[in-house]
Amino acid sequence: MSQWDSLQQLDSVYMNKLDELYSHDRFPMDVRHYLSSWIESQNWVGAATDVSLASILFQVLLEKLDNQHSRFVQERDCFVLQRNFRRFKQNFQYRYQEKPHDLAMVMSWLLIKEREILDSAQLAQQVQVLQVHQSPVEMDSQHDIAQQMTKLKNRVQEMEHNVKLLEEQQDEFDFKYQTRMMEGSTSDEEQRQQKNILQVLLNRLNTARKALITAMIEILKLAEELLTVIVNGELVEWHKRQQKSCIGSKEDVDLSYLENWFTMEAECLFQVRKFLKKMEELSGKVTYDNDPFKLKKPTLQRTTDELLVVLLKSAFVVETQPSMPQGKGPLILRTNVQFSVKTRLLVKVPELNHVMKVTVTMDRDAPQVKGYRRFNVLGNSTKALNMIESSSGGMVADFRHLILKEKKNGVGGKGVHEISLSVTEELHTISFQTEFELHGLSVTLQTSSLPVVIISNSSQQQAAWASVLWFNMVSTDPSVRGHMENISFFNNPSPATWSQLADMLSWQFLAATDRGLDPDQLEMIAQKLLGQQLTYSNCPISWTRFSKENMPGSNFSFFIWFDGILVLVKNYLEELWKEGCIMGFVNKDKEKLLLSTKQPGTFLLRFSESARDGGITFSWVEFFQDETPNVRTVQPFTKTDLSQIPFSEIICNFQFLEVLNIPENPLKFLYPNIPRDEAFGKYCKEKKGDENLYRKYRKTKLVFISQENILNGNLDLDSLHDPQSGFPDDDFCDVQIEERFDSLSDKELTCDILKNDLFLVDRDDMDNSLGLAEEDIPPDNHFLNGIEEHLQLL
Repeated sequence: MSQWDSLQQLDSVYMNKLDELYSHDRFPMDVRHYLSSWIESQNWVGAATDVSLASILFQVLLEKLDNQHSRFVQERDCFVLQRNFRRFKQNFQYRYQEKPHDLAMVMSWLLIKEREILDSAQLAQQVQVLQVHQSPVEMDSQHDIAQQMTKLKNRVQEMEHNVKLLEEQQDEFDFKYQTRMMEGSTSDEEQRQQKNILQVLLNRLNTARKALITAMIEILKLAEELLTVIVNGELVEWHKRQQKSCIGSKEDVDLSYLENWFTMEAECLFQVRKFLKKMEELSGKVTYDNDPFKLKKPTLQRTTDELLVVLLKSAFVVETQPSMPQGKGPLILRTNVQFSVKTRLLVKVPELNHVMKVTVTMDRDAPQVKGYRRFNVLGNSTKALNMIESSSGGMVADFRHLILKEKKNGVGGKGVHEISLSVTEELHTISFQTEFELHGLSVTLQTSSLPVVIISNSSQQQAAWASVLWFNMVSTDPSVRGHMENISFFNNPSPATWSQLADMLSWQFLAATDRGLDPDQLEMIAQKLLGQQLTYSNCPISWTRFSKENMPGSNFSFFIWFDGILVLVKNYLEELWKEGCIMGFVNKDKEKLLLSTKQPGTFLLRFSESARDGGITFSWVEFFQDETPNVRTVQPFTKTDLSQIPFSEIICNFQFLEVLNIPENPLKFLYPNIPRDEAFGKYCKEKKGDENLYRKYRKTKLVFISQENILNGNLDLDSLHDPQSGFPDDDFCDVQIEERFDSLSDKELTCDILKNDLFLVDRDDMDNSLGLAEEDIPPDNHFLNGIEEHLQLL
């Protein structure tokens, strides 16, 4: 694309600058537009100091104006342009006929200013791309890279101009040299003069060649510095961000700015290769002793090709890591289930669109370890890099329908597993390979995914996810992601520090609910894993403690407990968690400490420490007459309970009954002092008619009868009718949920609840809605006497 075409694509801010540049009468914008290709191909800088060249360009310009005028004469609706171009020619003749070098100076100055406008627009665009989710330090670093990249591009453009000048100098020397050879014998004086002239021209040519070599060395030095920063700095950081994003961290994994840099540097280096080819061509026509082109060209060629090879190999990346639909997370694959993965070449090469074929292989360099499973990749395992599947026009190969199938061993059965790793600890790598061939340069490009865990049953997903989390938390060196030593990582897995683990655990909640864990919640988890410590930051935690060994007093590991809570929150408690209503990770001792200083009825919501698949409970504080705090806790609610009634409904409709007390909802203030209706009211607004999905539950209240401070939400009340059963031994007392059944009339069922069962319903609501007669409703004292009789039976 020409410089003028690029300028026309800029936004209004930069177009205004361009209008201002051509607002004077030095050179009309119309002429610049219609003669843009010719103008940009001329050596105006050289013409500014060479009167003969300036005169030639001036005469050619007048001819171009005449030709353009003739075209306008032949076209309709170009009357104004006809007259304008005739006037332009007259003005040029009047202004520059005697001083054509002035025209050359004006034109060269205009081209330089155009380039400055274009560079400033490109730099602003790069900075805008970098401003998404970047820290100030990253912004400064990437802004510097953008500036250096623009500098590299400008130097290459200057060299292109200098190569043209050099070629003209050599043509001049070659012409005069050939002329002298054709003239034959002349006088000695004339030969001496001609020889001196040729020597001067040759010296000038040699100086120009040396200057070009020096400029090229500087360009390659700048390109190498930039490549080091991009490949060893920015690209490595992107790989780390991508790895963290796979385990829940909110990271910016956009590749547009890297793609821009890689493409720009590749274009510059390929342009340098063209210059080197031109140098070889010029040296083939004119050479001499100590010709700098012949001496330096091989080294420059080798350096350029080495830089391009490093750039191209680094530019081939896995943009989207392998994942299967409805999986626990990325990097977990299941045999015979489709998965997807996307690769990208960060160098845009339109000439190679749909040309480069990417091939997928599994565990390409895996060692021959008996017991290590092998897999075939089924589906379309070869695909071309193309610019259609990318919204940004990048070179991508998006594999969407790949399937893994386990290989059988030579005797037809599965290999005997002699390694100690389980299926969910066995890591595999998916590799990709393609061939890059352009302008005589051929490079094999390879890249690999992060290690994946391959399962055969959905029940293995939780353990597989634990392995994915642990590996990507402690193994953060992108340079070894495809190395086969990762296969045996879990033979001796590296420990994690608490700081690493805390971040990873918080990311799990952040990814699932957009709200991570706060320091207090993380401290409770640290105490659960490590016990009481003065500081936790650098405390090591082993893979075994995280995922394999059971926690004290339970028959499941820490990760099973934590993941069960996460699933419960995601499926049933997400809104309450995001609003900060759930304190969640707080142990019983701290719970009592927090509540004992608050007003009566203050309650908090915390996760159960004993429920394998996740449970949530609430506790509230009351005070005895001597002002001693009494903290009560209900038995945890699990997914079985919450799948029937939303937890917010339970909070709003909860009622607690003690002997001789009127039943009421004891939950008054969400910790620290938020009124219950303010915290939960929007979740518990009464619905009418068909909108009320929980109508039966809303019309039937929970009634708790407690002997101790802990209340049971699940125990069967039949034990209350058995004098020998007594109260439960596990400190939990009874709660019952009763529903209306079509087989009983509302009136019969209501009277039965009031007289025979230890439940309490909203009497006003039920009396009014059911139309009970006064004689059907026992007075409160009769009801309480009935409770006392049941207690006496116990």
